[in-house]
Amino acid sequence: MAIVGDKKLFLGARLKRIRRDLGITQVKMAEDLAVSPSYLNLLERNQRPVTAQMLLKLGAAYDLDLRSLASDPEGGGGAGLSEVFADQLFRDLGVARHEVAEVAESAPAVSEAIVRLYRAYLDARRAGGAGEGASDAAGSGGALTPSDWVRDFIQGQRNYFAELEERGEALAAELHPQPQDFAAAARDRLAERHRIEVRIVSTEVLNDSLRRYDHHRKRLFLSEVLSGAGRSFALAYQLSLLEHADAIGAILARAHAPDPATQSLLKVSLVNYLAAATLMPYGAFHDVCERSAYDIDRLCARFGVSYEQACHRLTNLAKPGARGVPFFMMRVDCAGNISKRFASAAFPFSRFGGACPRWNLHDSFRTPGRIITQIVETLDGARYFTFSRTVRRAAASYAAEPSELAIGLGCELRHAGRLVYARGLDLAAPLAVGIGPSCRICERAACPQRAAEPINRTLTVDDFSKSVSPYPFSTP
Repeated sequence: MAIVGDKKLFLGARLKRIRRDLGITQVKMAEDLAVSPSYLNLLERNQRPVTAQMLLKLGAAYDLDLRSLASDPEGGGGAGLSEVFADQLFRDLGVARHEVAEVAESAPAVSEAIVRLYRAYLDARRAGGAGEGASDAAGSGGALTPSDWVRDFIQGQRNYFAELEERGEALAAELHPQPQDFAAAARDRLAERHRIEVRIVSTEVLNDSLRRYDHHRKRLFLSEVLSGAGRSFALAYQLSLLEHADAIGAILARAHAPDPATQSLLKVSLVNYLAAATLMPYGAFHDVCERSAYDIDRLCARFGVSYEQACHRLTNLAKPGARGVPFFMMRVDCAGNISKRFASAAFPFSRFGGACPRWNLHDSFRTPGRIITQIVETLDGARYFTFSRTVRRAAASYAAEPSELAIGLGCELRHAGRLVYARGLDLAAPLAVGIGPSCRICERAACPQRAAEPINRTLTVDDFSKSVSPYPFSTP
């Protein structure tokens, strides 16, 4: 019998979700697992615990990560829901962590609905109001922005689309380029197959655009300020859009985006994914990752891509049978605004706030272009190895100020031994820095960098002592 700590392992909701995601019946799953449909039914209703043998069968039949299946659900996907119930609005209810985890585990769609409603409430409150204003904000769809919706959809797919990976590898194989020759091969294909002329033009011609396609004259204009990697990506994007509209359309139809703006943003995101899969075909990219211990400079040199493009691609390595290190990625500006957030595995990103200031992702701006590492520990005791570096977007002219962004990558500490960036570190007994979600919901006591009191705790400020934290609070 499978045991987690001293508890039997009940995975009814997860089994149902796996089966529904695969689109198979109970009878078919029972056949795949060599058990009776009645026994599978008992497992799904949590009337029988899952045995170790059943876990192995699940992993073999559907190429699942057994560690994620057997992990304690209380440490998992209830982060967004926890943020909601930490609000002062619910303080009198005393909702316990295990209750939140239970709801998130057994009813993920209901949990997501609650999170969306809470976002609508926050939007209405920020807009000034209550009553009629709140109703309008909630009903207008403003609660979930197109970027929020697209990010949640992509994350729901674990940031991996098998059909786009196959198309990308096939297109790369047809082009037969060496990585440094991709742009030339892509230009030739656009000219020969699609009668499209590619032109590099000045910023005065494109104004604020970096790429523009004139479908009437069949001309693709690329800005002169794009780097070589940027031009290659723009060419891969145009080819992906022209040659694999059917694959993109099938995912769009399956996604059921709520409005045209969201659908358009999702389409662009999917074409970007396919362009990356063409520039960095999964098999070749995964092979270089493993041989180089995930050395990003090696990946950039091998595939002719930028640091950010390589980092983003590292979050897609979830192909069954050829999985890479499951990375998460975050991109922030110097003010702490988050503009990208992707993960191929669970990481407790804050849904309603920024990143913790104790994560040295923010320190990257002090050492531009250099990689800095850190081992962090979240409130549930999970540890992650992270490394961060700044990237710079070129300015169009001397008068235009270049923008600098920080890219943070990380993975669970148990994977760190596979990374070149962790060499020389004591991974068995590491010095871990405690981090949390946004300060408003973080319950880590005595934090000197706390910027606000947690909304579900009572302040304990007095005249006779001074805490290391500007906002000391009572703990249960």
